Amino acid sequence: MKIDADLARHLIQFQFPEYAHLPITQVLPGGNDNRTFRLGDELAIRMPSAEGYAASVAKEQRWLPLIARHVTLPVPEPVAAGAPDDRYPYPWSINGWMPGQSALENPPADTVTFARDLAQFLGTLQTVPTAGAPLAGAHSFFRGADPAHYDDETREAIARLGSAIDGSLATRLWEEGIAATYTGVPVWFHGDVATGNLLVRDGRLSAVIDFGTSGVGDPACDLYIAWTSLDPAARAAFRAELAVDEGMWARGRAWTLWKALITGNLEVYDTIVADLDH
Repeated sequence: MKIDADLARHLIQFQFPEYAHLPITQVLPGGNDNRTFRLGDELAIRMPSAEGYAASVAKEQRWLPLIARHVTLPVPEPVAAGAPDDRYPYPWSINGWMPGQSALENPPADTVTFARDLAQFLGTLQTVPTAGAPLAGAHSFFRGADPAHYDDETREAIARLGSAIDGSLATRLWEEGIAATYTGVPVWFHGDVATGNLLVRDGRLSAVIDFGTSGVGDPACDLYIAWTSLDPAARAAFRAELAVDEGMWARGRAWTLWKALITGNLEVYDTIVADLDH
């Protein structure tokens, strides 16, 4: 679907005419699950890119205000909920604008401090009350559930990659992860802790965005960033700050391994292997 500034302007004009005088500019680089447009200086339009992501709108509208009261960093503030119409078939949101640049575009120089700040945020996210909150499942693409949900897919990827990886080692790491079953109380997880969803200002982590795959369950999926974006010193600081035990680390590594293998990201696979020596 073509989701551009003209479509965003159409939705604003017909559903929120009080904002129709504000300029609309697309935020680039764009995300995969949603398209974001800046609306004036203080607002943002967030539009799901496909049906599978549309359920996140109601979830974020309902739960982000609660999450915001408990975490150490700002998260998006829902301002209004838009409805589907004849040109756009999904619900959509107007949120408060989050200043800063993504850590993907503007990596922080002090990676250890960045990792500790992120770990502190995730630690407080896990304290958010869970009564009535959405349990991990299809809406979170099974983040927060047992990584064994993707067992067949992972083994198929190992076989497909053949000699490009150490298949025996990859299988062992995957089996260690799915064997380390989560037995704790379900807690809030973000579900997509990637540098594109982490904002930086003045060299420090300043906000966390995109809670579309969030929910309640096993928070091990939020460790993904340890191998995708953190150097060894930052990875160690991140793990220590979150007090991650061996089982959770194994599950987080399994989540990362799954994604690296199915996408053929051998750089992340190599990072996982290299980390075994630390």
